[in-house]
Amino acid sequence: MWKRLIFLLVVLLCVRGSDLGTGEKKSRGAVVLPRTFQGELNTIHQPRFFSSELNGTGAPAPPQSPPELWLLSNGTAEYLRGRLSTRVIPTVYLLLAAAGIPANVALLSSLASKVRRASSAILYCSLATSDLLLLLSLFLKAHYHFHGNHWGLGEAACRVVTACFYGNLYCSAQTLACIAVNRYLAVVHPFTYKGLPKRALAAWVSVAVWGVFGAAAAVPELLVQQSYRLPEVGRVTCHDVLPLRQRSHGFLLYYNLFLAAVGLLAPLLVTAACYARIVCELKRSHHDWSVYVRASSLVFLIFALCFAPAGVLHLLHHLQLSVHGTEGLYVHFNVAACLCCLHACLDPLLFVLMSKSAGSSSRATIIVNQKSKMLLKTIYSERTLC
Repeated sequence: MWKRLIFLLVVLLCVRGSDLGTGEKKSRGAVVLPRTFQGELNTIHQPRFFSSELNGTGAPAPPQSPPELWLLSNGTAEYLRGRLSTRVIPTVYLLLAAAGIPANVALLSSLASKVRRASSAILYCSLATSDLLLLLSLFLKAHYHFHGNHWGLGEAACRVVTACFYGNLYCSAQTLACIAVNRYLAVVHPFTYKGLPKRALAAWVSVAVWGVFGAAAAVPELLVQQSYRLPEVGRVTCHDVLPLRQRSHGFLLYYNLFLAAVGLLAPLLVTAACYARIVCELKRSHHDWSVYVRASSLVFLIFALCFAPAGVLHLLHHLQLSVHGTEGLYVHFNVAACLCCLHACLDPLLFVLMSKSAGSSSRATIIVNQKSKMLLKTIYSERTLC
């Protein structure tokens, strides 16, 4: 099942849902906005009537209706009406939420009693919490997409869902990198690892990840307008289409460029370096760590498959906006974000896999020197968390 789902998401990344460059208009002196399609704020005239496909009666718009935007690309309207955004993506969201929420709740329940005696349990609890919040936000995002990309829950709910989605996306990637560093220290530098205040350090690292990357990704989304009315397509979008010329939005371009590089790509590089060093160290050992090596390699490959496309597309999308003012990669980024959510479902399974592989290797090992003994003890501790 998981292999078919991963294959489907990868195929969607390779196929464009629509030609987003058709009919694109140029705007002079515009400040582009990241991670979204482009729209122009109608500051001259905000009509009292919402003429749309969803409301063809000409009834007055609600008093608190969001501001109005005019689309700058025909491709945006095609995407908002297309089956990719209204059927495929929300279906994937619901499948991931249905599979991932019970798995992360079970992982949190099993780790709750081990937090005080195992430093790794603190990091895994932080990861499971961020994954759980990310998956919970998918229900409202799926509701939005299934209703034709029309948001009817108000501006406040739109901001909270957007902040929860992106904030926990970055938290998950950063926590996975911290877990990789923890394993690196345990395997490559076991004596140094033994002397560290592991529980206190793990707790402070978790707080830092939530405070720095969670807040850094969530707070800007909470401060700016996220929902806008689009009269051409008769929808109220949430985060998908944002204005170009508002100065309050302009800082987000460079801000999210930084987040894409530091929040997604940097953890990928750190994780790659850590697991590469772990595999090299285990292969030089006197023992047969083949099971643990294969498990470590699988964990990294899945991490790279799920987070690398989103990180690269996120960065390229921002660069494309800043240089050419075009948004052709936004569809691909939305599909890549599904892969990040897939990792939130797989994290509990990967944790069990690593723990079981550590236990299998430890039972088959004969200790011949002090470093091997310390290495065995630190890796064996992962198994005791299950």
